[in-house]
Amino acid sequence: MQGNLLIRLGATSLSVLQDLGRMGIFLFQALRGLFRTPFRFGEFVKQMHFIGAGSFAVIFFTAASTGMVLGLQGYYSMHKFGAEGMLGSAVALTLIMELGPVLTALMVAGRAGSAMCAELGIMRISEQIDALDCMAVDPFRYLISPKFLAAILSVPLLTVLFDVVGIGGGYIAGVKLMGVNGGSYLEGMRSSVTNHDLQLGLIKSFVFGLLVIWICTGRGYFVHLIRGAGFGAESVSRVTTQAVVLSSISVLVFDYLLTAVLL
Repeated sequence: MQGNLLIRLGATSLSVLQDLGRMGIFLFQALRGLFRTPFRFGEFVKQMHFIGAGSFAVIFFTAASTGMVLGLQGYYSMHKFGAEGMLGSAVALTLIMELGPVLTALMVAGRAGSAMCAELGIMRISEQIDALDCMAVDPFRYLISPKFLAAILSVPLLTVLFDVVGIGGGYIAGVKLMGVNGGSYLEGMRSSVTNHDLQLGLIKSFVFGLLVIWICTGRGYFVHLIRGAGFGAESVSRVTTQAVVLSSISVLVFDYLLTAVLL
Protein backbone atom coordinates (compact mmCIF):
# COMPACT_ATOMS: atom_id res chain seq x y z
CA MET A 1 0.00 0.00 0.00
CA GLN A 2 2.75 2.46 0.95
CA GLY A 3 4.72 1.40 -2.13
CA ASN A 4 1.79 2.20 -4.41
CA LEU A 5 1.36 5.56 -2.71
CA LEU A 6 5.03 6.42 -3.26
CA ILE A 7 4.79 5.33 -6.89
CA ARG A 8 1.76 7.59 -7.49
CA LEU A 9 3.46 10.47 -5.66
CA GLY A 10 6.60 10.08 -7.74
CA ALA A 11 4.64 9.84 -11.00
CA THR A 12 2.65 12.96 -10.10
CA SER A 13 5.81 14.87 -9.17
CA LEU A 14 7.50 13.93 -12.45
CA SER A 15 4.39 14.91 -14.40
CA VAL A 16 4.28 18.32 -12.70
CA LEU A 17 7.98 18.92 -13.36
CA GLN A 18 7.59 17.93 -17.02
CA ASP A 19 4.60 20.23 -17.34
CA LEU A 20 6.50 23.15 -15.80
CA GLY A 21 9.42 22.53 -18.12
CA ARG A 22 7.16 22.43 -21.19
CA MET A 23 5.40 25.61 -20.18
CA GLY A 24 8.69 27.40 -19.52
CA ILE A 25 10.02 26.48 -22.97
CA PHE A 26 6.64 27.42 -24.46
CA LEU A 27 6.86 30.91 -22.91
CA PHE A 28 10.39 31.41 -24.21
CA GLN A 29 9.48 30.33 -27.74
CA ALA A 30 6.32 32.45 -27.76
CA LEU A 31 8.22 35.58 -26.69
CA ARG A 32 11.01 34.82 -29.16
CA GLY A 33 8.41 34.61 -31.92
CA LEU A 34 7.58 38.29 -31.33
CA PHE A 35 10.98 39.24 -32.75
CA ARG A 36 11.04 36.85 -35.70
CA THR A 37 10.15 38.09 -39.14
CA PRO A 38 7.85 38.31 -40.92
CA PHE A 39 5.53 39.18 -38.04
CA ARG A 40 1.85 38.47 -38.76
CA PHE A 41 0.51 41.98 -38.25
CA GLY A 42 -2.91 41.08 -39.65
CA GLU A 43 -3.33 38.26 -37.16
CA PHE A 44 -2.21 40.59 -34.37
CA VAL A 45 -4.90 43.13 -35.30
CA LYS A 46 -7.48 40.32 -35.44
CA GLN A 47 -6.52 39.16 -31.95
CA MET A 48 -6.53 42.72 -30.62
CA HIS A 49 -10.09 43.05 -31.88
CA PHE A 50 -11.08 39.69 -30.40
CA ILE A 51 -9.49 40.23 -26.97
CA GLY A 52 -9.88 43.99 -26.66
CA ALA A 53 -12.95 45.17 -28.57
CA GLY A 54 -14.72 41.84 -28.06
CA SER A 55 -14.37 42.16 -24.28
CA PHE A 56 -15.65 45.75 -24.17
CA ALA A 57 -19.22 44.90 -23.17
CA VAL A 58 -18.38 42.48 -20.35
CA ILE A 59 -15.70 44.84 -19.00
CA PHE A 60 -18.02 47.85 -19.18
CA PHE A 61 -20.91 46.25 -17.30
CA THR A 62 -18.64 44.56 -14.76
CA ALA A 63 -16.89 47.85 -14.08
CA ALA A 64 -20.13 49.83 -13.83
CA SER A 65 -21.72 47.39 -11.37
CA THR A 66 -18.51 47.10 -9.32
CA GLY A 67 -18.11 50.88 -9.11
CA MET A 68 -21.72 51.41 -8.08
CA VAL A 69 -21.51 48.72 -5.42
CA LEU A 70 -18.29 50.27 -4.09
CA GLY A 71 -20.01 53.67 -4.02
CA LEU A 72 -22.98 52.36 -2.04
CA GLN A 73 -20.96 50.24 0.38
CA GLY A 74 -18.33 52.96 0.79
CA TYR A 75 -20.99 55.53 1.60
CA TYR A 76 -22.62 53.16 4.11
CA SER A 77 -19.30 52.60 5.90
CA MET A 78 -18.00 56.19 5.79
CA HIS A 79 -21.31 57.72 6.78
CA LYS A 80 -20.89 56.14 10.22
CA PHE A 81 -17.73 58.21 10.77
CA GLY A 82 -18.81 61.34 8.93
CA ALA A 83 -16.18 60.79 6.23
CA GLU A 84 -18.39 60.80 3.13
CA GLY A 85 -15.99 63.24 1.48
CA MET A 86 -13.39 60.47 1.20
CA LEU A 87 -15.68 58.27 -0.88
CA GLY A 88 -13.99 59.25 -4.16
CA SER A 89 -10.58 58.37 -2.74
CA ALA A 90 -11.76 54.96 -1.52
CA VAL A 91 -13.47 54.04 -4.78
CA ALA A 92 -10.61 55.21 -7.01
CA LEU A 93 -7.81 53.54 -5.03
CA THR A 94 -9.72 50.27 -4.69
CA LEU A 95 -10.38 50.12 -8.43
CA ILE A 96 -7.00 51.32 -9.68
CA MET A 97 -4.79 49.27 -7.38
CA GLU A 98 -6.84 46.11 -6.88
CA LEU A 99 -10.21 45.37 -8.43
CA GLY A 100 -9.54 46.88 -11.86
CA PRO A 101 -6.55 44.70 -12.82
CA VAL A 102 -7.86 41.55 -11.10
CA LEU A 103 -11.44 41.59 -12.42
CA THR A 104 -10.31 42.57 -15.91
CA ALA A 105 -7.90 39.64 -16.05
CA LEU A 106 -10.55 37.24 -14.74
CA MET A 107 -13.07 38.43 -17.33
CA VAL A 108 -10.54 38.13 -20.15
CA ALA A 109 -9.56 34.64 -18.97
CA GLY A 110 -13.18 33.52 -18.91
CA ARG A 111 -14.12 35.03 -22.25
CA ALA A 112 -11.05 35.18 -24.51
CA GLY A 113 -8.62 32.81 -22.77
CA SER A 114 -11.01 29.88 -22.81
CA ALA A 115 -11.77 30.44 -26.50
CA MET A 116 -8.08 30.53 -27.46
CA CYS A 117 -7.35 27.43 -25.40
CA ALA A 118 -10.16 25.53 -27.10
CA GLU A 119 -9.06 26.78 -30.54
CA LEU A 120 -5.49 25.57 -30.09
CA GLY A 121 -6.67 22.33 -28.51
CA ILE A 122 -8.86 21.55 -31.52
CA MET A 123 -6.03 22.44 -33.88
CA ARG A 124 -3.76 20.06 -31.97
CA ILE A 125 -6.07 17.05 -31.89
CA SER A 126 -7.02 17.59 -35.55
CA GLU A 127 -3.27 17.65 -36.39
CA GLN A 128 -3.35 21.15 -37.89
CA ILE A 129 -0.38 22.21 -35.73
CA ASP A 130 1.51 19.09 -36.81
CA ALA A 131 0.77 20.06 -40.41
CA LEU A 132 2.39 23.46 -39.83
CA ASP A 133 5.51 21.69 -38.54
CA CYS A 134 5.56 19.46 -41.60
CA MET A 135 5.44 22.54 -43.84
CA ALA A 136 8.35 24.11 -41.90
CA VAL A 137 6.06 26.88 -40.57
CA ASP A 138 6.90 27.96 -37.04
CA PRO A 139 3.62 27.47 -35.09
CA PHE A 140 4.73 29.95 -32.44
CA ARG A 141 5.34 32.79 -34.89
CA TYR A 142 2.25 31.82 -36.89
CA LEU A 143 -0.25 31.15 -34.07
CA ILE A 144 0.98 31.97 -30.58
CA SER A 145 3.07 35.15 -30.70
CA PRO A 146 0.34 37.43 -32.18
CA LYS A 147 -1.99 36.26 -29.40
CA PHE A 148 0.68 37.02 -26.78
CA LEU A 149 1.30 40.56 -28.01
CA ALA A 150 -2.42 41.27 -28.36
CA ALA A 151 -3.17 40.09 -24.82
CA ILE A 152 -0.21 41.94 -23.29
CA LEU A 153 -1.45 45.19 -24.87
CA SER A 154 -5.21 44.63 -24.57
CA VAL A 155 -5.43 43.76 -20.86
CA PRO A 156 -3.82 47.04 -19.62
CA LEU A 157 -6.08 49.03 -21.99
CA LEU A 158 -9.14 47.17 -20.74
CA THR A 159 -7.99 47.78 -17.17
CA VAL A 160 -7.87 51.53 -17.82
CA LEU A 161 -11.39 51.30 -19.25
CA PHE A 162 -12.49 49.34 -16.18
CA ASP A 163 -11.05 51.98 -13.84
CA VAL A 164 -12.68 54.91 -15.65
CA VAL A 165 -16.11 53.25 -15.89
CA GLY A 166 -15.90 51.99 -12.30
CA ILE A 167 -15.07 55.45 -10.96
CA GLY A 168 -17.99 56.81 -12.96
CA GLY A 169 -20.26 54.16 -11.48
CA GLY A 170 -19.10 55.08 -8.00
CA TYR A 171 -19.83 58.74 -8.77
CA ILE A 172 -23.37 57.91 -9.89
CA ALA A 173 -24.05 55.80 -6.79
CA GLY A 174 -22.40 58.12 -4.29
CA VAL A 175 -23.18 61.57 -5.66
CA LYS A 176 -26.38 61.17 -7.65
CA LEU A 177 -28.09 58.54 -5.50
CA MET A 178 -26.72 59.06 -1.98
CA GLY A 179 -26.19 62.82 -2.09
CA VAL A 180 -22.43 63.03 -1.54
CA ASN A 181 -20.96 66.35 -2.66
CA GLY A 182 -19.62 65.94 -6.19
CA GLY A 183 -16.69 68.30 -5.62
CA SER A 184 -15.62 66.36 -2.54
CA TYR A 185 -15.77 63.09 -4.47
CA LEU A 186 -13.57 64.37 -7.29
CA GLU A 187 -11.17 66.28 -5.04
CA GLY A 188 -10.69 63.30 -2.72
CA MET A 189 -9.87 61.17 -5.74
CA ARG A 190 -7.49 63.75 -7.20
CA SER A 191 -5.59 64.32 -3.96
CA SER A 192 -5.18 60.67 -2.99
CA VAL A 193 -4.35 58.88 -6.27
CA THR A 194 -0.62 59.12 -7.05
CA ASN A 195 1.53 58.07 -10.00
CA HIS A 196 2.73 55.11 -7.94
CA ASP A 197 -0.85 53.86 -7.61
CA LEU A 198 -1.40 54.14 -11.35
CA GLN A 199 1.89 52.39 -12.10
CA LEU A 200 1.05 49.56 -9.70
CA GLY A 201 -2.27 48.98 -11.44
CA LEU A 202 -0.68 48.98 -14.89
CA ILE A 203 2.14 46.64 -13.84
CA LYS A 204 -0.41 44.24 -12.39
CA SER A 205 -2.51 44.33 -15.55
CA PHE A 206 0.54 43.67 -17.72
CA VAL A 207 1.61 40.68 -15.63
CA PHE A 208 -1.94 39.32 -15.42
CA GLY A 209 -2.34 39.57 -19.19
CA LEU A 210 0.87 37.63 -19.69
CA LEU A 211 -0.21 34.96 -17.18
CA VAL A 212 -3.64 34.50 -18.73
CA ILE A 213 -2.40 34.20 -22.32
CA TRP A 214 0.55 31.99 -21.33
CA ILE A 215 -1.53 29.48 -19.38
CA CYS A 216 -4.52 29.39 -21.73
CA THR A 217 -2.55 29.03 -24.96
CA GLY A 218 -0.06 26.65 -23.36
CA ARG A 219 -2.72 24.26 -22.10
CA GLY A 220 -4.38 24.19 -25.50
CA TYR A 221 -1.10 23.71 -27.34
CA PHE A 222 -0.08 20.75 -25.15
CA VAL A 223 -3.54 19.20 -24.82
CA HIS A 224 -2.23 15.86 -26.14
CA LEU A 225 0.46 15.69 -23.43
CA ILE A 226 -1.55 16.64 -20.36
CA ARG A 227 -2.01 13.73 -18.01
CA GLY A 228 -5.60 12.64 -17.41
CA ALA A 229 -7.07 15.03 -19.98
CA GLY A 230 -8.75 12.25 -21.94
CA PHE A 231 -9.02 11.98 -25.72
CA GLY A 232 -10.57 14.05 -28.49
CA ALA A 233 -13.31 16.55 -27.65
CA GLU A 234 -13.29 15.43 -24.02
CA SER A 235 -9.65 16.41 -23.65
CA VAL A 236 -10.30 19.87 -25.12
CA SER A 237 -13.20 20.53 -22.75
CA ARG A 238 -11.25 19.40 -19.69
CA VAL A 239 -8.12 21.32 -20.59
CA THR A 240 -10.11 24.48 -21.35
CA THR A 241 -11.73 24.31 -17.90
CA GLN A 242 -8.33 23.63 -16.36
CA ALA A 243 -6.79 26.60 -18.17
CA VAL A 244 -9.42 29.05 -16.90
CA VAL A 245 -9.10 27.75 -13.33
CA LEU A 246 -5.29 27.81 -13.36
CA SER A 247 -5.09 31.28 -14.90
CA SER A 248 -7.63 32.65 -12.40
CA ILE A 249 -5.74 31.17 -9.45
CA SER A 250 -2.45 32.49 -10.85
CA VAL A 251 -3.91 35.99 -11.16
CA LEU A 252 -5.03 35.94 -7.51
CA VAL A 253 -1.70 34.57 -6.26
CA PHE A 254 0.38 37.06 -8.25
CA ASP A 255 -1.93 39.86 -7.14
CA TYR A 256 -0.80 39.29 -3.58
CA LEU A 257 2.87 38.84 -4.54
CA LEU A 258 2.98 42.02 -6.64
CA THR A 259 1.16 43.99 -3.96
CA ALA A 260 3.60 42.77 -1.30
CA VAL A 261 6.63 43.63 -3.43
CA LEU A 262 5.56 46.88 -5.10
CA LEU A 263 3.22 48.54 -2.60
